[in-house]
Amino acid sequence: MNFWENIVSSWQSLWSNKTRSFLTILGIVIGVSAVVFLVSFGNGHQQNITEIFESMGANAIYISGTTGNSVTGGAGSLTLEDAEALADPNRAPSIEAVAPMIVKMGNVSFGTEDTITDITGITPDILTMTSYPIDSGRFITVEDLRRRTNVAVLGNQVKDELFGDIDPVGQTIRVAGKQFEIVGTIEKKGGMMGTADDYVMIPLTTMQTKISTETSTRGRPIQTIAVKAVSPEQIPAATDQITTILRQRHHIKEGDDDDFVVIDMQEIVKSMQEALGIFSLFLGAVGAISLVVGGIGIMNIMLVSVTERTREIGIRKAVGARRKDILRQFMVEAAMLSLSGGIVGLLIAAAGCILVSGVDLGGYPVNAPISPDIVIIALIVSLFVGLVSGTYPAFRAARLDPIESLRHE
Repeated sequence: MNFWENIVSSWQSLWSNKTRSFLTILGIVIGVSAVVFLVSFGNGHQQNITEIFESMGANAIYISGTTGNSVTGGAGSLTLEDAEALADPNRAPSIEAVAPMIVKMGNVSFGTEDTITDITGITPDILTMTSYPIDSGRFITVEDLRRRTNVAVLGNQVKDELFGDIDPVGQTIRVAGKQFEIVGTIEKKGGMMGTADDYVMIPLTTMQTKISTETSTRGRPIQTIAVKAVSPEQIPAATDQITTILRQRHHIKEGDDDDFVVIDMQEIVKSMQEALGIFSLFLGAVGAISLVVGGIGIMNIMLVSVTERTREIGIRKAVGARRKDILRQFMVEAAMLSLSGGIVGLLIAAAGCILVSGVDLGGYPVNAPISPDIVIIALIVSLFVGLVSGTYPAFRAARLDPIESLRHE
């Protein structure tokens, strides 16, 4: 009996016991579907998180002061003069752009509607490192900074909460108790729990003089400085230049700790990818437990099959079947059982990924892509489980004595 005949014979045997075959492969079905779905979901989540951080700037470096309160809007140890020093190309040639900012939680209202959100004082330079696609109106300009005008740009979530589907450009809102004209709105960006769209942006100079009025002996306080390096390769050099300039300006002695923190977005993205990669591996390991259970089920049913077909094995040996023929038949049956379960599990996982993809989960769409690598690995693993599980029953069948097998009732 050649290999193709083994496949046909195995398929007929499995099909003649459809219910038992289905119950046997149920563990493989659950295991493969769980592994593929969880790993796909984890990879999709990893892509979402990576995109969120990368949207904050591929070459971006963020500097924050180690004192002050981010909730109440305390500016900490940084000043606008620090940002101006970092923007000097002679002192920091690896830095392309600098965008100082202040973020403060506050009340924003229009008529009877109000919300608590991040009030962010920014400069137009923020656009060089972070994308803010305009939905309507315009962005904050250099002229707004110079004149300290009361203008505001709304994030999508704040716009929806205050105005719904109405275009708010030209309307007047109250920001921290003061009147501001809306000059633009930003397209929905999505993000974890919607935080990427929950903000109101105003000119930094307006923020400093009318809302966040902290003072400092060093100059005009700010909370954060966003810096864009000339290129990704220049990020380490830019970081060193930032540290050197700020330590000199803040008169920090050698050996003393910095009063600021430098955050490299690429390092954060890398760390997040590593953490989420481990998380995806853990999800896959949890689902793999069902594969082990399924493999035990296949081994059990193949042992039962050997007992039930003892007389058939004896007849086949009596008419000339060799040990390797019997061994191959039972190995093929076990492999087909497991592979069938793997295929069914893949179909279920694919259906699950399609159903959840695009579902809004706390402000960003779920993404669960099934990559070809996952499909190939799942099929190989299910086939391997079948071969391993069928090995002992197959050897047991091949070693049966033909005379004793013919006597078996």
